[in-house]
Amino acid sequence: MQKKKLVVLTGAGISAESGLKTFRDSDGLWEGYNVEDVATPRAWKKDPEMVLQFYNLRRKNVLDAQPNAAHTGLAALEKGFDVHIITQNIDDLHERAGSSKVLHLHGQILKMRSEKNERLVYDITGDMHIGDRAEDGAQLRPHIVWFEEPVPMIEEAIEITQHAEYFVVVGTSLAVYPAAGLLQYAPYGIPKFIIDKKIPYTSPVHDITVIEKPATEGVGLLAGMLKR
Repeated sequence: MQKKKLVVLTGAGISAESGLKTFRDSDGLWEGYNVEDVATPRAWKKDPEMVLQFYNLRRKNVLDAQPNAAHTGLAALEKGFDVHIITQNIDDLHERAGSSKVLHLHGQILKMRSEKNERLVYDITGDMHIGDRAEDGAQLRPHIVWFEEPVPMIEEAIEITQHAEYFVVVGTSLAVYPAAGLLQYAPYGIPKFIIDKKIPYTSPVHDITVIEKPATEGVGLLAGMLKR
């Protein structure tokens, strides 16, 4: 029997319980950095060394972090469902937890790319430096979709969402677009769930089951609801 398609949109709240902070925790500051200074194309042009330093620290944080019960709980749902994870997160915790279909909307911290050709992408676990070059001779930059940049994976994410038979939102404020708009593409009438410590505003979407819990607790409750 074919498994039903379960699409999950995840945000910073799911990785926060693994110790990875989000800039939204502290008035636009991310580990003491202003987002405007480290996560925009303007910042890269102005001070690429500081941007690389910031992402080198983020990379270390991700490599030190471990998947939590929310990550492993979503991976376990693959036993009964065709699970597609669409994540706003740049870490690899979904993959390490065992999820097999993960689409990263905002890039990946463990990858880098040519600043001129976004198709020249390479794996990285160490630090990046000024002078590190791609094969086209251009400076390497983090493979991250910065604020003010287009989100190249959004069309694929929309298509996945449009074919969902269940749609779940975990740990996102639904404030960063275009990712937040995916909820509007989920088919009318399918079961929808939203898991967060503080449930974001979702109007005009109706018929959403609200689980106002941290991600680790909420995903466990979700698994029980889906088995009914």
